[in-house]
Amino acid sequence: MRILMLGLNHVGKGTYWRMWYLGRGLARRGHQVTIMAVSPTRLVRLDERHSDGIRQVETPDLLPGMLRSGWDAWDTLRRVEWIRRHRFDIVHAVESRPVVLFPALYAQRRGAALIMDWCDWFGRGGSVEERSNRALRTVLRPIETYMEEHYRRCGDGTVTINAFLRDRALALGVRRDAVVVIRNGCDPNIRPVDQLLSRSATGLPVAGPLVGYVGMMYAYDARFMAQAINRVRKALPAARLVLVGYFNRDIAPWLDDPESVIRTGPLPALKQVHQYLSACDLCWLPLRDSGANRGRWPGKLNDYMSLGKPVVATAVGDVPEVIDRYGIGIATADDVEEFAEGTVKLLRDVERARVMGRAARSAAEGAFDWEHRTGELESFYQRVLDRSEGRMIR
Repeated sequence: MRILMLGLNHVGKGTYWRMWYLGRGLARRGHQVTIMAVSPTRLVRLDERHSDGIRQVETPDLLPGMLRSGWDAWDTLRRVEWIRRHRFDIVHAVESRPVVLFPALYAQRRGAALIMDWCDWFGRGGSVEERSNRALRTVLRPIETYMEEHYRRCGDGTVTINAFLRDRALALGVRRDAVVVIRNGCDPNIRPVDQLLSRSATGLPVAGPLVGYVGMMYAYDARFMAQAINRVRKALPAARLVLVGYFNRDIAPWLDDPESVIRTGPLPALKQVHQYLSACDLCWLPLRDSGANRGRWPGKLNDYMSLGKPVVATAVGDVPEVIDRYGIGIATADDVEEFAEGTVKLLRDVERARVMGRAARSAAEGAFDWEHRTGELESFYQRVLDRSEGRMIR
């Protein structure tokens, strides 16, 4: 199959990695794969390159910084112009902002089967509600909602990253036999590193419990996390929270003791991120039960699993089902006391944590391997194409 995957994120950010891992797996199965992502810097010209059997097209965007997130008309037009010179059997649209949706609809008009991939709930009730600027929230809410919902039934097939978004797609009129849930996968080449060696290499404390967290989070989640580490330290005064990589919140005002948190700051290489996480006893997913959190998949969970780390999480979205099914950690209510209590219990029960860590690694090598996810997507593509050809014959 000739496959085009369109994304709204910068190269190396967010859902780019979903496209890259799935695209690489499809290329290894003999398909011709192109992934199109936003260039971090280019303003005018496209850039094409080949890597891991994939053709990668980086598109220019006139907006600065974080605004390069799927809205630019120039980027949209450059993508349409590029697609005009190429033919595809499948166009896989990851999200539905303009730089993805309109080029994908154009490719569909030229004969490609359109796969709509829903990975985040951006519109009313979703992540738009997490914006602190009330005026911006008011402006964006109807726009995000329209883009997300109005075109949802245009796809020949729909992929969602979790069951919650699948149910929303069905409620919007998408046919049940045209929807599949495909969560993010794990890279089994990311391997666990010895904990003590990792502490020595990173300069983290050799003694004392360490709780790891990687990446960014919403403001209310950050406050929840700060309150949770305060409570953990009342039971285990030596415990510390390690915020690995770039973290977008200042949680110091909510901390009883600023020394309870270690911030690494941005790290230049994924290998360093993995080493810091490997130094920790367990990893956290402190997510409030909000629309934004129900409407996504926390990709950091896949990194925790690959590194063989037990997880303490709040029971939000698909996370508790995965934790319970594979025995990889503890899922608590969206409650600071319960979350902290679950953390303390696991930090004290070293053997139980070790068993859960091995289970996490086993799941990463098995059901959550990206190769398995690629097989699910390839089968879905074929079903969509077979159904489309059947309609044409009739």
